Amino acid sequence: MGILEVQNVNKRFGGLQALNNVNLDVEKGSVHALIGPNGAGKSTFLNCLIGKLKPDTGSVQFDGQPVLGKKAHEINQLGVSRVFQTPEIFSDLTVFENVMIPCFAHRDGAFKVNAFAKVLRDKEIRDKAEHILEDMGMKEKMNAHSGSLSRGDKRRLEMAMCLVQDPKLLLLDEPTAGMARADTNNTIDLLKHIGETRGITKVIIEHDMHVVFSLATTISVLAQGAIIAEGLPEEIKGHPKVREAYLGEAEV
Repeated sequence: MGILEVQNVNKRFGGLQALNNVNLDVEKGSVHALIGPNGAGKSTFLNCLIGKLKPDTGSVQFDGQPVLGKKAHEINQLGVSRVFQTPEIFSDLTVFENVMIPCFAHRDGAFKVNAFAKVLRDKEIRDKAEHILEDMGMKEKMNAHSGSLSRGDKRRLEMAMCLVQDPKLLLLDEPTAGMARADTNNTIDLLKHIGETRGITKVIIEHDMHVVFSLATTISVLAQGAIIAEGLPEEIKGHPKVREAYLGEAEV
C-alpha cells in the first residue's frame, strides 16, 4: 500500500475531460514524477490532491486517510505540503519570519497575526526554524528581506516553510520553472538532500527532463488527461507513447 493512492479520478470542465480515469500509487519515500505536454492535466491533478479542485468521481487517500472533500488546510494538517510554480512567500517579512509563519497557523487555516510577537519569542520554535534554515543553507540570510532574494533562494525559503511543518508528502509544481541552470542544479541537490536526510515522499510535476531524470524513482506520463505510461526512468526514456505524446516538445 502506497502513502498516496489515487483511484479512478475523473475531472471534466464543460466539454473538456481534464482527467480521465487516473490511477496512481506512490510509495513511501519515493520521488514520483508526473510529466506530459502542456494541457495534459498535470496541474488539475495536483489541485485535486490538495483540495483546490474536487474530482467528479474517484477517490484519493493519503496515508490511509481520505482526502476528497477536505479543505486545503485540513489536507495540510494530514502532512501534505505544496511548492508552487511561483514561490509563495511573504515578501514584506524577513526570511526568518516567513519560516515562523506556519508555526502559528490556526487550525482553521487562518493566521493568528496578533500572536506573532509571542511566537517569535518561543525558543523551541525559533530553534526549529533556525535549524531548518541552516539545513537549507540560508541561516546567514535569516534576517534578510525576503523580497530581495533571488528566485533560487525564494524557492529554498518556500521549501523551508514547508519543512517546518514536518510534512510526510511534498508536492512540487515545476520547482525549477524560470531558473537559470545553476539554480536548477542547486535545487536538484537540495531536493536530494531533503530526501536523504528526511525521507519525505515527493510528487513532482516538471517539464525539465534533466530535473526529472535526476530525481525521479518512478515516472507517470499524462496525455489528454490519461496516464499513458508509467515505470522506472530508464523505461520511460524510450517509450514510444511518450515520444508521440510530446511531439518533440521535450527531449526524453
